[in-house]
Amino acid sequence: MLDAVAGEMGSDFNAGRFVPYVMMHEFEAMLFSDCNGLAIGIGQPALTQRLQAIRDGFDTPEAIDDSPTRAPSKRIEGLFGEYDKPLVGTAAALAIGLEAIQGECPHFAEWVARLEGVAG
Repeated sequence: MLDAVAGEMGSDFNAGRFVPYVMMHEFEAMLFSDCNGLAIGIGQPALTQRLQAIRDGFDTPEAIDDSPTRAPSKRIEGLFGEYDKPLVGTAAALAIGLEAIQGECPHFAEWVARLEGVAG
């Protein structure tokens, strides 16, 4: 990926500042980092235990996705049919917080650390 981008950007491109992130599955997986925060963020605090039961079935939230019909967003939609990724997903991410997501999602945390190193 780096070679392709560098080739398109030309000789002035600083490859050391290109830090892509390829998510294992989908954004909603990271929302399972804090199931109480997820439930509050989507306005459904009564769903905390059911969301936690989903989370407990995987080593990390990043691993939640064992089929197209059981992707993280589909699991949330199955419990809360009004789930709207852009609006409610963002609210949930804000309720959970970056620190909690980094604490539970090692691939994401590694990427953030790389970004901080570039910016540092």
